[in-house]
Amino acid sequence: MQTMHRIFFNDSACLSFLSDESVHLVVTSPPYPMIEMWDDAFSARSPVIRKALSDLDGATAFELMHEELDRVWSELHRVLCRGGIACINIGDATRTIRDRFRLYPNHARILHACQNIGFEVLPCIIWRKTTNAPTKFMGSGMLPAGAYVTLEHEYILILRKGGKRSFPTEEDKIRRRESAIFWEERNRWFSDIWDVKGVSQNIENASSRTRSAAFPFELAYRLVQMHSVQGDTVLDPFLGTGVTAVAAIASGRNSVGVEIDDNMEPLIRQNISSVKKIGNARIIQRIQEHVDFISRYACDKREVKYKNSVYGFPVVTSQERDIRFPIVHNIAYSSESEEYMTSYSPLENQGWEPSSK
Repeated sequence: MQTMHRIFFNDSACLSFLSDESVHLVVTSPPYPMIEMWDDAFSARSPVIRKALSDLDGATAFELMHEELDRVWSELHRVLCRGGIACINIGDATRTIRDRFRLYPNHARILHACQNIGFEVLPCIIWRKTTNAPTKFMGSGMLPAGAYVTLEHEYILILRKGGKRSFPTEEDKIRRRESAIFWEERNRWFSDIWDVKGVSQNIENASSRTRSAAFPFELAYRLVQMHSVQGDTVLDPFLGTGVTAVAAIASGRNSVGVEIDDNMEPLIRQNISSVKKIGNARIIQRIQEHVDFISRYACDKREVKYKNSVYGFPVVTSQERDIRFPIVHNIAYSSESEEYMTSYSPLENQGWEPSSK
C-alpha cells in the first residue's frame, strides 16, 4: 500500500490544480475573522479590509473578511466528491471597538455562506478547549448586568456535498470495512462535545504565526478516521503546520495541503518526518484501549459475539470484524514529482492482552 502527499504554496481561493470532485474529505482551520492576530493576513488580501479596520468599522471588516473566505468555500464545494465531507474548525471572535464590546459569530457566518453555496449542514462538534486563565470573567466582574461570558470553545462545522456517499464497487466496500472504527470509539467520537487539549505553536517567524491555525493531531486524526476511508484523498486548504497531512499519512489516506506562507515549509517537513513515530503509536494505543474496553465489557457480563478476522481480538459488532490498520513503513520525498510517498506494512497480530492498570 502507498499514499501520495502534495503541498502547494498557493492561495487557497484558487485550487485550479485540483480537478472537480477529486477530494473525499476536507479538514481545515482558516484564519479567524476579527481575531486581531489575523488582521494583517486579511488586510494583505484586501486594502478595503485594512481601511475598514483603520476606520474602526468592525461590522464591515467582519463581512469583508468572510467574503475572502467565501471564495475558498466555493472551491471546496467544487473539488469535493458527491457525498464528500468538509470539516471546518472555527472560533467566534470577541473584540472591543469604539469602547463597545461584542461577539463576531464566525461559525454562523460560515454556515450561512456554505448553505448558499450548496453544502448540506450536518450536526457540528463543540471543541471545548481547556484554559489556564485564573479568571473566567470579563467586563464588570462580580457586578451584575455588565459582565461577559468567557469563550472556552470552538466549533468543528461538518458540511456535506450532496447526499450520502456511495461505495459502489466491491473494492470500495472492502476499503470501507477495513477502515471501520471500534464501537466504543464511535460512541465517544460522534458525541457533539470534544474535550481535546489544544497545542501551542512553536513558530519563530511572526508573520507565519499569524497565518497558522494549528489544531492538535488528535482532532485531525479523529475527523479523518470518521469521515473517510483508506486510500481517500484529504485536503487542507489552510495547511499551516501540516497537522492534517500528518493525520492523513497516519491513517493511510492521500493528502493535498495548500499554504500561502512558504516560510511554513521547514515546520511542515519536520512534522511530516514525525508521522511514523506518532501515527504508529496512536494505532497501538487504539488497539490497547480497545482490548482494555473489551475486558471491562466482559466483566460486566455482556456478551461479545464477534472477533476481528485480522487480529483475533473480540469486537462488539459485525462491522468491526474486518478492521485493518496500515502501519507507516517509510516516508520519502521525491524532488522530481514534489510529493511525499508513504509506504505501509501490515500490522502483525501481537496477541494483545488487557493492561494491568
